Amino acid sequence: MQLDNLSHLAVFAAVARHGSFRKAAAELALSASAVSYAVRTLEDRLGVGLFNRTTRSVALTEAGKHLLERLQPALGGVNLALEEMNMFRASPAGTLRINSSRDAAVMVIGPLIRRYLDAYPDISLDIVSDDGLIDIVERGFDLGIRYEEHVPEDMIAVPVWPAQRFVVVGSPEYFERHGVPRHPDDLARHNCVRYRFPRGNYYKWELGKGDIKLEVGVPGRLSVGDSQLALRAALDGVAITFLPEFRLLPFIASGQLVCVLEDWCPPTTGLMMYYPRQRRMSSALRAFIDMARA
Repeated sequence: MQLDNLSHLAVFAAVARHGSFRKAAAELALSASAVSYAVRTLEDRLGVGLFNRTTRSVALTEAGKHLLERLQPALGGVNLALEEMNMFRASPAGTLRINSSRDAAVMVIGPLIRRYLDAYPDISLDIVSDDGLIDIVERGFDLGIRYEEHVPEDMIAVPVWPAQRFVVVGSPEYFERHGVPRHPDDLARHNCVRYRFPRGNYYKWELGKGDIKLEVGVPGRLSVGDSQLALRAALDGVAITFLPEFRLLPFIASGQLVCVLEDWCPPTTGLMMYYPRQRRMSSALRAFIDMARA
C-alpha cells in the first residue's frame, strides 16, 4: 500500500469516528481543507462515495461503513506498533497539551511542572487554564482536568484530587458593615461577587444541608470572569464570594477572611483528568497521569 493511501485511510477513519471534518482536523492537527481533500482523493481513487454530507452532518454511506469495519483492526495494529516504538526511546517525547480549570491548574498542574519537565527533558508542555467548558478533541488538547460534573460522558476519566468544599467568605469589615448571612435566603440582601462563565452565563452558588440542595443566583454589583479577582474583592471588603476552601485557608487563618454559612457548604465532587476514549494514550500523557496520581 502506498504511504499516501495509508494517510488518507487514517483521515477517513478520524472523520468517521467524529462525524465531523472539523473535529477530525483538530485531532490530526490538520486544516479542515486538508482533511476534506484527503477524503475526496480517497473517494476518487476507490470510485465510491464514503460519506453523505450536508451542511449540518456527515454520515457514512454503506460503502463507507463496510470500509471502516474492515479498516479498524488494521489501523489499530498500526497505531499500536507506532506507540510501541516509544519503548526503544530513553524517555517519552513530544508536546503534551493540557486544558484545565483554574483551580486544577493551581492544585494539580502547578506543583508538577518542574518535576515533570526535569524527569522528561524531551517533552514540552502547552497548558491553557480557564473555566470555560470546551471540547478538548476539537481544540487539539491531549488532556483535560475539571471537576467531575463537567467531564463529558464519552471520555476516560481518572480521579486526581478528592472532593473539595466551596465556602462563602467575606472580610470582617464587610460583615461589620452589612451583617452576617445566617441562611442562603439572606444572600439576596448582600453584595456578592457574580462569577461569569466565558459563554456569558452566571454561576449559581451551590449550597446544601442534608437533603436540601440549592442553586442560588446571587445579586451583586461586581461580575468577574476570574476567581482571583473574586478573592481580591472579598479581601478588600467589597463583597462576599464563594470559592474553593483550599485557596482561602491562609486568609482565614490570618483573620483576613471569615467563613459564613458553613453548615450550608458541603463537599462537592473532586477533580478528574480525562482524555478521549478513542485515542491511544501517548507516552507523554501516560507519564503525566502516572506522576499526578503518585
